[in-house]
Amino acid sequence: MPDSTPASPLLFPVTPPRIVDVLLPVAIGSAYSYRVPEGMEVAPGDIVVVPLGPRQMLGCVWPSPGERAPLDPAKLKPILRRCAVPPLRPDLLALIRWIADYTVTPPGMVLRLALRHDENAETGRERTGVRLGSKRPQRLTPARARLIEALGDGQLRAKAEAARDAGVSASVVDGLVDEGVLETAVLAPEPAAEPPDPDHAAPELAPAQAEAAAALCAAVESRSFRVHLLDGVTGSGKTETYFEAVASAIRQGRQTLILMPEIALTQAFLDRFARRFGVRPAQWHSAVASRRRAKVFRGVAEGEVSVVAGARSALFLPFRDLGLIIVDEEHDTAYKQEDGVHYHARDMAVVRGHLAGAPVVLASATPSLETEVNARRGRYRRLTLPTRFSGALVPRLEPIDLRREGPPKGRWIAPRLAEEMAKTLEAGGQALLFLNRRGYAPLTLCRSCGHRIRCPSCSSWLVEHRFRRRLECHQCGYAMPVPAECPHCHEPNSLIPCGPGVERLQEEVQALLPQARTQVLSSDLSGGVERLRLELEAVARGEVDIVIGTQLVAKGHNFPGLAMVGVVDADVGLGYGDPRAAERTFQMLHQVAGRAGRAHVAGRAYLQSYMPEHPVMQALVAGDRDAFYDREIAAREEAFLPPFARLCALIVSGTDAHAAQVHARALAACSPFTAEVRVMGPAEAPLAMLRGRHRFRLLARSARNFDLSSYVRAWMAAAPRATGSLKVEIDIDPQSFV
Repeated sequence: MPDSTPASPLLFPVTPPRIVDVLLPVAIGSAYSYRVPEGMEVAPGDIVVVPLGPRQMLGCVWPSPGERAPLDPAKLKPILRRCAVPPLRPDLLALIRWIADYTVTPPGMVLRLALRHDENAETGRERTGVRLGSKRPQRLTPARARLIEALGDGQLRAKAEAARDAGVSASVVDGLVDEGVLETAVLAPEPAAEPPDPDHAAPELAPAQAEAAAALCAAVESRSFRVHLLDGVTGSGKTETYFEAVASAIRQGRQTLILMPEIALTQAFLDRFARRFGVRPAQWHSAVASRRRAKVFRGVAEGEVSVVAGARSALFLPFRDLGLIIVDEEHDTAYKQEDGVHYHARDMAVVRGHLAGAPVVLASATPSLETEVNARRGRYRRLTLPTRFSGALVPRLEPIDLRREGPPKGRWIAPRLAEEMAKTLEAGGQALLFLNRRGYAPLTLCRSCGHRIRCPSCSSWLVEHRFRRRLECHQCGYAMPVPAECPHCHEPNSLIPCGPGVERLQEEVQALLPQARTQVLSSDLSGGVERLRLELEAVARGEVDIVIGTQLVAKGHNFPGLAMVGVVDADVGLGYGDPRAAERTFQMLHQVAGRAGRAHVAGRAYLQSYMPEHPVMQALVAGDRDAFYDREIAAREEAFLPPFARLCALIVSGTDAHAAQVHARALAACSPFTAEVRVMGPAEAPLAMLRGRHRFRLLARSARNFDLSSYVRAWMAAAPRATGSLKVEIDIDPQSFV
């Protein structure tokens, strides 16, 4: 007889619990191992929730490095759940790993940049729509009649849309809903972005634009990586040119990332995009609400969003099929992340393009020196737009030597510049005065004892903001009312402003030209991006005669009536021992001068300078950009500075100056010896104290082909740990030297 005893479970194969690595967005050097619960399926890139100590944390299932040491699953914590969001794709995981390795940053901190998304943000109130029912209203007012007529097609519309179309208030809609005249229903979820139409308004391009656009479209169609420098003078139509490459990517069903250096730029850019493609692109920056960001995140991951315009953080979005990356104004310093993970979005965009097999377009009228050298050496393909699209001429620049024709004492606008402003306004044009100093005055001192009012937490003077009647620190944000007496000697009414800011410049303009309508444009404007957009639109409509602005006005804005630009202090960016000072000054002044003469108005620009013989000023006045680059490239190569060498800055900071200095010296003492690296310092940083922390800098320099990141990683592994308030920041390829 057959044995009827049940078989022992041990006779059946038992599948051991699966173990996976999960990378968490914290400052740890590697992923943690977790047990996958029975019935759950996860793969690399999946977003999961796991326990970490007493907390629950979002993490990413990470590719296993290969063979692992035997682990007891019973001792591992389980994954709690897999999030209902698309996984991070392999090219994004590779980018996170690459950036972590290059910047000598824990990979979890880089992952944090890709997980700035709250899956719960998408769940919100349902959108309710209204449509016309069969019941007639008890009382028919003109407003109700307009609303009923607007909804006569029977279509379901959002309440706000119905009220706007009929020109009535929301209460009129609600009244008809209460009476049963209008029916309500749930609207379909609002899309993250409407699909752009690549053939909505194809432009007529100038020959140079058409040639460059054809090259970019061919690059998109080839589905292969290559970097292109779109090098065009200000006003040459670079945006319209690369829009054709965007259109090509849309036709192929692929996605495009357009990086912008400033949120303030996006408003004008979005309008231009809408004119070309019929709708605005999806946006990604810090001012976008969390619900909208959640929609964009999911839409990008699922391939429904085809074009994203955003700040540097958009680089970490989980694109499903990335076919094109554009970095607009690629030279802009805003692309460098200066805290947390120290990465340069332009350079990492090139890396992401390489990993995704997508072409990259770097657009600028004044390329960074790194990009210029890469183009000259054939690493990047240069596409040139040598003339302005409208046929207007690039503004003529004239120097004003402040040593010979400077303004009267207590004034900052030279007589010739004031005369040219008056002529411009008389002819019906607009003028722009540029001064890269916010506020009223950069320094406040006591005329009795000479005391200078400084920030209690930073090595910087407090800047007077007369509009707000406050003294502010532009480093840490500390602010205080303007005191009635000197804090040091207590002499009443003895504090005087020294030097000009844009607010003080406006005061001088109003004294010189009292009939002129003036407007200050700077990042100090209250009201944020929306207020700035309204002010820029007012300038574009001709409602302002003279604009007084900081670097904000130098970037990407189009003022059709602007005929004259005056740079009040062209020397302000030079000096301070910054090896990039000449490059940045040239770029800034070239860009701000390029705001003039963009329509059918002849443009003029004037540079007030105490050293008009400086090579930067001479190149600007001569209009010889190549001469500037030739000289600057030769000087960098001779000095063994980037892009011909690599730099890494180590910033040691702490609340105790002595402890910070001692730790910085200990770091220098344990640096690995090699003839290929020179370690300089430590030295007190130019900004010696920031937010109450004393700062010391070390600088490591190597040849371009040396793996400086690996050297620094080995250095930090052997270095003493920073304890207490001490902190060490690693900045590979530093852009700032303060």
